[in-house]
Formats: sequence, structure tokens, C-alpha cells
Amino acid sequence: MKTENEHESVDLVDGAVVRQFARAALLAALMGAAVVATIPYPLSPAPVTLQVLVVFLAGLYLGPLWGAASIGLYLAAGAAGAPVFSGMTGGPGVLLSEPTAGFLWTFPIAALVVGLVVHRGLALRDPADVPLTTVVVGLTAGLILTYAGGTSWFAWLIGTSLTEAAVAVAIPFVPADLLKMAAAIVIVRSGAIDTV
Repeated sequence: MKTENEHESVDLVDGAVVRQFARAALLAALMGAAVVATIPYPLSPAPVTLQVLVVFLAGLYLGPLWGAASIGLYLAAGAAGAPVFSGMTGGPGVLLSEPTAGFLWTFPIAALVVGLVVHRGLALRDPADVPLTTVVVGLTAGLILTYAGGTSWFAWLIGTSLTEAAVAVAIPFVPADLLKMAAAIVIVRSGAIDTV
């Protein structure tokens, strides 16, 4: 039995954690919205979307952990049935049976790698202050990982060689993804978004 002078205490969540979670949720939503502007690509079974740009921004602005978490949140929403995957589809079947699902599986890892390279670890730095070469290396590493995961999954699921898979789902996208990389760099250099 409690007396009237006893109070239950509640530990509050640190404001920085709440802010980072909110940003992660926002980028997860942006990742889902990026598939609305899907452009069919005649050279490949995969369409062109802005998702790679969002992956870049997640790693750049949220860092390795929260960047990967934001993309993981997006994948969880899609696996639960939210229509956030290409073609406004959702459900676990997309992640398990679609020939281009390897890109989706690799996106959180790419955001993690971009964040690790740009922030040089887990502590956040302002990406606008990071040398341009470091940003380019981080984005390139994330993009190469995305291509490797997507190509490997496609080759395994379709039963083709890695070379044929790369010609089908990676190489045709290099020009568009280089434009997305340039857009990410311009956004970072503008200093318009704070990391904390």
C-alpha cells in the first residue's frame, strides 16, 4: 500500500533519441514515397526510383545506426503489407520472391556503410563539414554494396550468371544513380539539414 507521499517515477527518453527516431521515421516514410515516382526502364526489369537517393540521405544525415534503422523501418512496414515497394506493392512475398528484392535487403547495409564512412564511426558529424572526397567515397561504397546485393540476389533467384545479372539490373542504372549521388552531395553541401 502506498502512502500519499510516494510517487511512481518514470524515466524520460532522452530528447536526442526521440529526435533521431522521428527523423528515422520521416526518412522511412520518404523511402516509401520515393516509389511513387517509379519510371519503367526498358533496359531492365527493375524500375528507376529515388530510393537510392533516400538511402544516401539516411546514411549522411542520420549516421550509420539510425540511417540503417530508418531503412529497416521502411522494410518492416513493407513486409507488414504497407504498399511501399515498387509498383505500390507490399507484403513479405515481395522481399522473398521478387528478382530485385536483393536491392531492398542491401539498402540498410548501404546506409550503414555511408554513415560509417562519412561520420568516421558512430558519432554524428555535420556532413556539410566532411571533406567532399570522404562523402564521395562513402556514397560510392554504399552504391557498390547495393549493386552487389541486388545483382547477387537477382542471379541466384533467376538462375543466371553474375555478369548477366549485372547487365540486367545494375549497369543500366549507373548514370541515374550517379545523378542521385550528385543530388545527395548538393543537398549536403547546402547545409540546409542539421544532423542533430
